[in-house]
Amino acid sequence: MTNDLKHLPRVGENPEMTPQALADNFRDLHPPLTERQAVIESQRCLYCYDAPCIEACPSDIDIPRFIRQIGEGNINGAAQTILEQNILGGSCARVCPTEILCEQSCVRNHDAECQPVLIGLLQRYATDHMNFDQHPFARTADSGRTIAVVGAGPAGLACAHRLTMLGHRVVIFEAEAKPGGLNEYGIARYKMTDDFARKEVEFLLEIGGIEIRYGQRLGDNLNLERLHADYDSVFLGLGLGASRALGLTGEDAPGLAPAVDYIKELRQADDLGELPLAKRCVVIGAGNTAIDMATQMARLGADEVTLVYRRGVEAMSATDHEQEIARANGVRILTWARPLQVLLDDGGRVAGMRFEKTHEQDGRLVGTDETFEIAADAVFKAIGQSFAEASLADPLAVELERDGERIRVDGSFRTSLPNVYAGGDCIAPGQDLTVQAVQHGKLAAHAIHQDLMAKQEAA
Repeated sequence: MTNDLKHLPRVGENPEMTPQALADNFRDLHPPLTERQAVIESQRCLYCYDAPCIEACPSDIDIPRFIRQIGEGNINGAAQTILEQNILGGSCARVCPTEILCEQSCVRNHDAECQPVLIGLLQRYATDHMNFDQHPFARTADSGRTIAVVGAGPAGLACAHRLTMLGHRVVIFEAEAKPGGLNEYGIARYKMTDDFARKEVEFLLEIGGIEIRYGQRLGDNLNLERLHADYDSVFLGLGLGASRALGLTGEDAPGLAPAVDYIKELRQADDLGELPLAKRCVVIGAGNTAIDMATQMARLGADEVTLVYRRGVEAMSATDHEQEIARANGVRILTWARPLQVLLDDGGRVAGMRFEKTHEQDGRLVGTDETFEIAADAVFKAIGQSFAEASLADPLAVELERDGERIRVDGSFRTSLPNVYAGGDCIAPGQDLTVQAVQHGKLAAHAIHQDLMAKQEAA
């Protein structure tokens, strides 16, 4: 990504973007609750018998129970209630769109009550302040079985942790140099501060029985056929590793880059002042990645940041809350416009983008032939991730049944190949949320365990 933007000035060249200003701009988006605030907020919960918030939680956390435990001062108990269903409950408390899940379903979420119980912040309070003498979950007797997990993202980590609880040994094969997946590389820096993703993985690994091998990429120095032969079962938590293309001439020009690549570099940067900065920036997309990219560029000191989407605001996958964050940071959101042409300067670098206005006709998106241009030093595409086809190119992997580009699984996350399971973003589209990936990994682990035990009994 740096080569695409190396001609741009550095963030630190802007005298207003001092180290202190940058630190302030990338502090916690939502400051954590104090002890007093947490206790008071916990007392707003009605502890509903048929709690709709639990129904809305993709990982089935007993929300009223952990909130009651906070109110009683039992922080470790609250944390354990959360973690027994979602071992990555700390990161999910930070990035989960609670405003459209549990908090939207809260019975206090109506005008007379002002706002729902702040479930996400209470979950963060519990997981931030837990203080266990040892890992809260113990391994059962060693089964003698070893499972290969491909990908140390939320799905793979959750699967590995639950498998070790059930007595199995796990080897995780991770392409990157660090574990965590999107939590480590793809979340806006102001949503996951203080190296939290690393600390959470370190806590997860304290259970023991999990080995992580880095620099292992399926389709490169690793293949499914070998994993299938060497391990009792295989779980694929591959995610989506390739950025979708706009399909326009000039897409490889300096100044046009995938948003996920820039966010990854921003997340790993020790000095934000060294990052390339587009003073005039266009982001193409409508999801949380587009919002994160646009907002962070604004916080880095860009003068103009415009997010452009081909449909209307109501069709954007980013929540209203996320959109408001972008607008509060000065991001201009333009809808009903699709990219038509990359504009280049005399040196072949990005100078802007030409768009065509669109509208919906009989349920289809159509162009109006009316165009406009936006000048920009850089254009970031955030139009979704696609499956990296090379990862499933070996003779066994190509036999996996697919739904489009995604891996097909049954209700227990079994693929079409025996002893091969999959979960997270690499399977049929769902909500594409961290919390959903965690649930996939957890449920897949139980399916793997049940299948292994059934074979053992049959033998």
